[in-house]
Amino acid sequence: MRVIGGTARGRTLKSIPGKQTRPITDRVKESLFNILAREVEGARVLDLFGGTGAVGIEALSRGAAHATFVEKSARAYRVLKENLRLTGFQDHARTVKGDAFVFLKNPPDEPFDIVYVAPPQYKGMWRKALEMLDERPEWVREGGLVVVQIDPREREDLTLQHFDLEDERRYGDTLLLFFRRKHLNS
Repeated sequence: MRVIGGTARGRTLKSIPGKQTRPITDRVKESLFNILAREVEGARVLDLFGGTGAVGIEALSRGAAHATFVEKSARAYRVLKENLRLTGFQDHARTVKGDAFVFLKNPPDEPFDIVYVAPPQYKGMWRKALEMLDERPEWVREGGLVVVQIDPREREDLTLQHFDLEDERRYGDTLLLFFRRKHLNS
């Protein structure tokens, strides 16, 4: 696993031993950032189930202004902190060791431009996270994006008040769903 673009391009990231996390493949990450290309520069990014930090670190490498990582697992949190140190992005990041759902119950300091949701599979956690964001849309700026990474078998339709499904892309056993925050006048 490595950073594939931007200022930290080519840097190898540490991975988490075992099968507790599901890291994004380089192919999917490259496709994701090709889609997000115009949105990343200067963005505030929230990586809700941070894992190794690969997505938020990639965003920082490609010009995001700041990334916040939320990770519950102590082992993953240590790897995430080490990856931020290895890439030199610790000054542009905030790390929160804790539960993503507890984190979302609090009001944000300011809205995020991009929220990345890649929770453990087959537990409905992506849906819960998206529903919580819909209940508290102030987490995402108007016109901002929530990107969900799931297994295609987890795909289901949701009725959301503040977000529209804008796009979805399948890469083998990975599905990316792109939800755009509606503008208040929409």
